[in-house]
Amino acid sequence: MTLTDEQKAAVAEWVRDGAGLSDVQKRLQSEFDISMTYMDVRFLVIDLELTLQEEAEPVPEPTPEPAPEAEGAESGALPGGVSVDVDRLVKPGAVVSGSVVFSDGQQASWSLDQMGRLALDAGDKEYRPSEEDLAEFQTALRDALKKQGF
Repeated sequence: MTLTDEQKAAVAEWVRDGAGLSDVQKRLQSEFDISMTYMDVRFLVIDLELTLQEEAEPVPEPTPEPAPEAEGAESGALPGGVSVDVDRLVKPGAVVSGSVVFSDGQQASWSLDQMGRLALDAGDKEYRPSEEDLAEFQTALRDALKKQGF
C-alpha cells in the first residue's frame, strides 16, 4: 500500500505528537480508511525515518538505609525482584522480544512468537527461576506489552 504525501505527513505528525504504532494503525483506519497490519505500520515508520517517543520510565523510590543489625545480610538480592525490558528491534521469528533480570540477578532473554508461545533463554539450561519470580515476570511482561500496544 502506497500512501500519499499528505497521508505520510499526517503519520509523521501523529508520531511527533507521541502516537505509538497501534495508535497510528487505528488512525490510518479511521481517518483514511487504510487497513494495515501492525508490522506494516512499523515498517512505514521506519521507512519515513520517524522515531517513536518512549514513555518516560518512572523514577524509582529511594530505598531506605538498612538497619545497623542488618549489615551482615547478603546485599546481592535486589528489592522488588524482576525487571522486564522490550526490545526496540525484534528478534527474527518473534512478534516481540526483550530481556528480563530475575530477583537473583540472573539475566535472560525472552520472545513471543506468532503462535503466542513464550520462549525464555537464560543461557544456562539448568537455570530455573523461582515460582515467585515467574509470577512477577508474567505480570511485568503483561504490563510492558500493554504499554507497547500489544
